[in-house]
Parts: sequence; structure tokens; C-alpha cells
Amino acid sequence: MKLAIFGKEYNEQKKDIFLDFFRYLDAHKNIEFCIYEPFFKKIADKITFLENACIFNTPDEINDIDFLCSLGGDGTILESLIMVKAGTPIIGINTGRLGFLSSITSPDTIKSMESILNGDYFIDERSLVKVMADGNLFGDTNFALNEITIHKKDSSSMIIVHAYIDEEYLASYWADGLIISTPTGSTGYSLSCNGPIVMPQSGVFIITPIAPHNLNVRPLIIPNTKKIKLKMEGRGNEFLISLDSRNYSIDEKTELIIEKGEFKANIVRIKGHSFANTLRNKLNWGLDTRN
Repeated sequence: MKLAIFGKEYNEQKKDIFLDFFRYLDAHKNIEFCIYEPFFKKIADKITFLENACIFNTPDEINDIDFLCSLGGDGTILESLIMVKAGTPIIGINTGRLGFLSSITSPDTIKSMESILNGDYFIDERSLVKVMADGNLFGDTNFALNEITIHKKDSSSMIIVHAYIDEEYLASYWADGLIISTPTGSTGYSLSCNGPIVMPQSGVFIITPIAPHNLNVRPLIIPNTKKIKLKMEGRGNEFLISLDSRNYSIDEKTELIIEKGEFKANIVRIKGHSFANTLRNKLNWGLDTRN
């Protein structure tokens, strides 16, 4: 088995998880692994037996891996997507906080890795959203797993986002911004802006305004077979667009076309895991917290 290890930060409070994980990999001679170099530099003096580990910096260096292993929270998984070729399975080990995507929890890391080695897992396919603009503005990484968001670039005034669905005018959103979310992203930024929670395999987009000026403007769910066109307007002539954690500056002349991505993110799940179980555990559904 060939693994690529991707991470962003070393969490000192969870050092035992990092140590146990890398000891496990180091002890299994049938596992080849490489570590993302910026992450390796943060752990090299903490996990000294990795001093001769294989390292990588670009996707081309790991194009033959079986799995990419993400050590961190959901944000780390989102960033890891641009490091692997389409369809490469991603193992999410949660060393962060909430962890809707990185479902392998800290106490179960070694047990879960054993299950994966034995083939006792399944692939959770998650649809992506992509954005297009003139000039190939976003290059080859014009996709997002959670959401694409239009923001105002300064904090002084709201912006206007004119939205069209399959060329039919929908609405002009007077707001701080607009979120186009996948079902996966329904538990992210969209949820904090009062968007609905959507089951992951639903074939939809969620359009959620950020702090809309008119209180009767509500989130809208549409089929992800539709194309969304956005035009921006505001006192300033520059806006921010975010593709998950990646930000770009655009001007008001930029017209955005948003549609379903061509490939899916493959997230490794251990058997027995379900989205309903995640909701109950992460959001404390069914618990009496009144006292």
C-alpha cells in the first residue's frame, strides 16, 4: 500500500495520536508513505524517527498512491483535494475539532487503519461544485467540495449579486455575499448562515445569502443539473471569491458560471459509519442539555 500523508499543523495536545499513527506506519513494512514537506517540517523535531522519511511537494510526485491520508480537521481534507488526482481515496483522521468529513476519530485511528489494510471499508462519494470565468481565472483547481462563496472585499457596504438559473433571472441578492454550497458543504459556512442540512448524496446545490438586507430572502435548494450564473455589483469594483479555503480577487466585470464538477471526492469510511450518526454525535441531537 502506498500512502501520502497531508497535514497543516501539529497539535501538541494530541501528540500521542501523531506518535501512534506514525509508529504504526513505520512498523508496517508493507506500507510505503511520503509526507507533505511543509507538514514534515512541523513534525520532524517532534517525531524524530521520521528523519529519513520520503517527502513530497506537488501532486505529480504522488500520482501512484493508493490513498491520501489527511491529518487534521475538515479544512485539511478540503485543502488535500488539490494535491491528488481525481478519484484518489482520502482517509480523514480527525485531529481537529468538529470533523464532519474526517470521520476517523482519535481513539480509533489504529483500529481504523487495520480495517483499511484488510479492505474492510467503503467509499463515500461526494459531488463537487466548479466555477468558470473568462481567462481560465482559477486554473485546474476551479472546484470545491464544500462551497463557492462571493464576498464583499471590504467591510463598509453590502454588495449586489445578480443570480440566474439556466439563464433565467432568479433574484438580486443585497447582502454581504452569497454561498453556493454542495450537500457536503451544508454543514459548513451555509449552516452558519441559516442554510439547511442536506443529506450528502442529494443531487442539489444550496444558494444561501450572507446577512441579506431583506429578511424575506431565504436559502434555496436547486438541482445540481442546473447552471448558475452570477454577476456582481457594488460601490467597490472588486470582490472576493472563495473555493473552500482558496481565495481570489475578481472585478465587477467578471461573470461566473457555476455547475456540478466532473469528478467526485472519494472519502474512505469505516463500515458502521453513517451521516445520521455523525449528525447525532457532532450536533448532540437527542441529548437533553437543558440542565
